[in-house]
Amino acid sequence: MPKKLITANIPNKKIGKQLLTWYHANKRDMPWRHTKDPYCILLSEFMLQQTQVDTVIPYYHHFLETFPTVHDLANAPQDKILKAWEGLGYYARARNLHKTAKIISEQFKGTVPDTYDVLHALPGFGPYTTAAVLSIAYGKDHAVLDGNVIRVLTRLFNIHDDVTQTAVKNHLWQLAESLLAKGHAGDYNQAVMELGATICTPKTPNCTHCPLVKSCEAFQVGEHESLPIKAKKKPRPHHTLGAGIVWKQNRVLIIQRPQNGLLGGLWEFPAGTQQTNETLQEACIRGVHETLGISIQIQDRFHTIKHAFTHFSITIHAFQCQYTKGKTQALSCDTFAWVSLVQLSDYAFSRTSRKLADFLQQNI
Repeated sequence: MPKKLITANIPNKKIGKQLLTWYHANKRDMPWRHTKDPYCILLSEFMLQQTQVDTVIPYYHHFLETFPTVHDLANAPQDKILKAWEGLGYYARARNLHKTAKIISEQFKGTVPDTYDVLHALPGFGPYTTAAVLSIAYGKDHAVLDGNVIRVLTRLFNIHDDVTQTAVKNHLWQLAESLLAKGHAGDYNQAVMELGATICTPKTPNCTHCPLVKSCEAFQVGEHESLPIKAKKKPRPHHTLGAGIVWKQNRVLIIQRPQNGLLGGLWEFPAGTQQTNETLQEACIRGVHETLGISIQIQDRFHTIKHAFTHFSITIHAFQCQYTKGKTQALSCDTFAWVSLVQLSDYAFSRTSRKLADFLQQNI
């Protein structure tokens, strides 16, 4: 249980006023802060999940140019949406965004729902995104709780419990609701997130410029930099893959990943995860055969790429290969394509596969 629970002595109104005053004077200029269009705000919140603001801004502009309305997004093919999202990562967001757009377009005539239960039921809408869209787009009094807000709250009230625990998170939600500036929820939510992003940062917080420093219990006792408390993460597993740059005449083979699961719907080069007592070349040959049912001959090693995902990391060793025999079939992928080097630019690849595709285009 948290050491600091909600009490009658919490200066709710004072904290809210201080935050709002600070926010209006110091908020960063972001394009989605110049609109009240629920579709634009919904789009920004999907993109901002686990992604830095500076990274999101050009994608946000490009997305609105390509899909200016929720109907445009709903009617677009998924491949086009994934291509526009390429490089932003966490591609389940793009797939959920597309599903949600279809529902809003078909069932709500293009109007983003303005009630919690209805919005929360849509694909991709967890408690945070639901509260953010409702408060910012519609002025509804719902508090948000994300990493920035958790950090601010644990420091403000000197909470030393593991914030990854459900019971602790529930108390933090209650605390966030108790501090909410009713009638100004959109600005207040953005203010507390802005404070966490720019002042109350994970390392070396700028406490001397914090509008809440006099109310911050952790700062008063010198424990602010040690919060929040999180359980230690388990070691991240590492996978080594042998990938095939498989040629048939002047075409190269690419596959589309299954729609459900990690990087669903994106394109890549066929590969096999190296098993115990297996060479990288053997992993590559096996992976191509198991995925597509064809045989290949490896010619030489081509390129190596490393990448870290949230829960694991990979090293891809790519080999130049030649198709030898067999009928190409989509055995463990959604589909496949034999494409020219120029056509590689038309497909939506994961970040690692895009690096490999770019290297291939530049070096062949």
